[in-house]
Amino acid sequence: MDLSKMRKAGILAAKTLEEVEKHIKAGMSTEDINTICHNFIISNNANPGSLNYYGFPKSVCTSINNVICHGIPSKEDILKEGDILKVDVVVEKDGYYGDTCRCFIIGDIDDKKKHLINTTYEAMWQAISICKSGIKINKIGETIENYIKQNGNYGIVRDYCGHGIGKKMHLPPNVLHFNNKENNYILKENTCITIEPMINEGDFSLYVTEDNWTVKTKDNSYSCQWEHTIYIKQNGCEVLTFNNYDKKKKKSLMII
Repeated sequence: MDLSKMRKAGILAAKTLEEVEKHIKAGMSTEDINTICHNFIISNNANPGSLNYYGFPKSVCTSINNVICHGIPSKEDILKEGDILKVDVVVEKDGYYGDTCRCFIIGDIDDKKKHLINTTYEAMWQAISICKSGIKINKIGETIENYIKQNGNYGIVRDYCGHGIGKKMHLPPNVLHFNNKENNYILKENTCITIEPMINEGDFSLYVTEDNWTVKTKDNSYSCQWEHTIYIKQNGCEVLTFNNYDKKKKKSLMII
């Protein structure tokens, strides 16, 4: 694992989200967001990791409201006041990948939706805070599930998970976001994983639409996702995709 290259990929993925934040507003399409992200990544001598990955047609995933993940940017999908938008960015730079997702609020939303967003964000950070070499990976899902149950009656998506990452976008191990005692993999020093809980306002049930990518909640409830790429150290971890939003929330780049 080349940590310096992983850091560069992670930083660029984070900066891509910071770049799109400058422009995002009601009235723009998700295709506009895709264009902004694509051009920013290319201008930084990198490649959008999602583009043509198993046939995915765009450079980022844009998932609105009841879309859990893998939403395909489109000129027809226009952002409006009250929307929750998840932008999932994967960057490949110098042969290494950075992967991150952030939830954006368009205009204002009610307190119920804000609680979903904040709870999902904090659940991710609770899981990040326990990561270090030697712990069982199922502690990540246990930590997320416990936090979610303490803070709301939400559905934790089970069909999609975090993963190892490095010279490829998706590597072993799978990182489940719910409690699964059978997942006994031990986190190892000098490796990277993503933690990316997807939490539904309602039930965890979902379906994939006819485009074979877009994943929606079965009960039409809103869904939220946050994601970071982290580097496992002996006594903690480093958040490689740390961004300005995390700074505002007074989170730490290094977890020790």
